[in-house]
Amino acid sequence: MKAMIVRECGSLENLKLETIADPIAADDGVVVDIHSCAVNFADSLMVEGTYQIKPPLPFSPGLEVAGTISEVGKDVTDWQVGDRVQALSNWGGFAEKVAVPAHVLFAIPDHMPYDDAAAFVITYSTSHVALDYRAQLKKDEWLVVNGAGGGVGLTAVEIGKLLGAKVIATAGCDEKLAVAKNKGADFTINYNREDIREKIKEYTGGKGANVVFDPVGGDVFRQSLRAIAPEGRMIIIGFASGDIPQVLTNHLLVKNIDVIGFYWGTYKTYKRHIMENSVAQLFEWYKEGKISPHINAVFPLEKTAEAIYTLKNRKSVGKVIVKI
Repeated sequence: MKAMIVRECGSLENLKLETIADPIAADDGVVVDIHSCAVNFADSLMVEGTYQIKPPLPFSPGLEVAGTISEVGKDVTDWQVGDRVQALSNWGGFAEKVAVPAHVLFAIPDHMPYDDAAAFVITYSTSHVALDYRAQLKKDEWLVVNGAGGGVGLTAVEIGKLLGAKVIATAGCDEKLAVAKNKGADFTINYNREDIREKIKEYTGGKGANVVFDPVGGDVFRQSLRAIAPEGRMIIIGFASGDIPQVLTNHLLVKNIDVIGFYWGTYKTYKRHIMENSVAQLFEWYKEGKISPHINAVFPLEKTAEAIYTLKNRKSVGKVIVKI
């Protein structure tokens, strides 16, 4: 099969198209013929060798795929050849096939395109579990979504609206904010020309934000933190800006603020039922037409490095897909 392979960690230039042996299903696993693989920020970190999960070299990145099962291990009883699935592969997704344990599979609706399926689980469930379970977002609360033009940010806008919040979307360009508005944002802030704190105060009538969903970090995080209402919650998703901010705890004390860390991958092994319940609910919302991934760009397998670069440098709106 063809696969994009990293033989030495470093720059994206180290990602090369090669022909390698087809994978074989383990007794408790399957082989998926991949149709689409979503690009995630973790792919870039994995190529660099800085991600918390470090696959043994050589490897192919790509941790979120959709396709059809072509081989089933002898101990697998719940899946069969031909089933349409989404799989959380950890790595190996930028290839024509991948072998995965059966427990990382999700059945996808019959009418769901493979591109949508590949783009679906991680971003939507990240936002859903973060906002509903961790931040406990309530109806009519004010939610600020930073980086609202990114893949996870756009899903946070959608999920926030479904949970009944009033949503303020922030991003660095008007194109991204227009998409966030189309996904349901009530107000928008372009943080390259507007003051985040002042605009949040203006939109909320001086009350401040009840919840801030932040995958950006840096100055965006710091300004948002200053605009949180008493007993507000700041939920940390990531640091797309590359700047990991430090928090002055006296500010948290005075306003009774919670700063909540969130890493969705933890729920694949810790409290797995939280993730599974979330994904089941999200697929129902998809079938009801309440949510739908915004796919900004699709690249062929040989241009995987370009696809990762597009996401890493925040040049995309929504999700980026590699089509196999």
